[in-house]
Amino acid sequence: MRWLMNRELKIIKPPALSVGDTVAVVAPASNIKADYLARGVAELERLGFRAKYDPGILDKARYTAGSDERRAKELTQAFTDPEIKAVWAARGGYGAMRLFKLLDEDALRQHPKVFIGYSDMTALHLYFYRRFGWVTFHGPMAAKDLAGGEAHYDRETLIKAITAATPLGEIRSTRTETLHRGAGRVSGRLLGGCLSLIAAMMGTPDELDTRGSILFIEDTATRPYAIDRMLQQLKLAGKFDEVRGIVFGEMTDCVQHADQGYRIQDVLAECTADLNVPVIFGLPSGHSPLGNLTLPLGVMATLDADRGVLSIDEGGVGDRE
Repeated sequence: MRWLMNRELKIIKPPALSVGDTVAVVAPASNIKADYLARGVAELERLGFRAKYDPGILDKARYTAGSDERRAKELTQAFTDPEIKAVWAARGGYGAMRLFKLLDEDALRQHPKVFIGYSDMTALHLYFYRRFGWVTFHGPMAAKDLAGGEAHYDRETLIKAITAATPLGEIRSTRTETLHRGAGRVSGRLLGGCLSLIAAMMGTPDELDTRGSILFIEDTATRPYAIDRMLQQLKLAGKFDEVRGIVFGEMTDCVQHADQGYRIQDVLAECTADLNVPVIFGLPSGHSPLGNLTLPLGVMATLDADRGVLSIDEGGVGDRE
């Protein structure tokens, strides 16, 4: 698989969803609770979709939703079942990387579909992008954000991202701030996800290729020194050498202790000061308790650090089949 590291990818967009489509809720990582699943399914139905899931989705095997074999089969069936139009992660946690050795790459390649999730799903975002060139979606998960109700996710960006082939346009948030202006305004392919998973995938065939990208990075409940360490790892690995801009998420609960005397923004600003690229902080996508935005990964985007705005310049889905 090492040859994939240097070849140019053909970007493939999944077909757009429509009201009434069937979506599969899957649990490729940690185990889930029945009541959270039920609330998430109810919210999907309220959004106009039909939800389907494997009977074994509530299985438990240590810290995962059943065995690796069960989860790999569930994921594969969701992508290959012609009735299912989107594959929706129930939650993150841990376990997605354990599936790689069990997935039928050739079978999956033939069935690009909307795939939504974050956190541990970053591993699958990278897998699908590096191997297939798929556009996937960093957005709310069924048994977490959707289960919490509409306050916990941004309905507008979610629905538009997965049902319309038009660009999302400017993503505005009152929670963003500019850490470095750099060139001010830059464009590139939007890639990234959870920092812990991006770092964990380093050295594998599916590690993130950041060249020419607007890099989105987020995480949660990780000590500032650990965030610093992972950023230094990426820097030493050359992952920032050809980045055009960086967008950090809210980095919720990334604190050492209440009286530490500095903010996570200070750590991030210091770690990126020598890159000379635009850097903003605070975009609520992923581990954000309120208003979780949906971001299509793999599409062209523009970062305007002077205004603190990220613009999605092309649609993440294509025409329906």
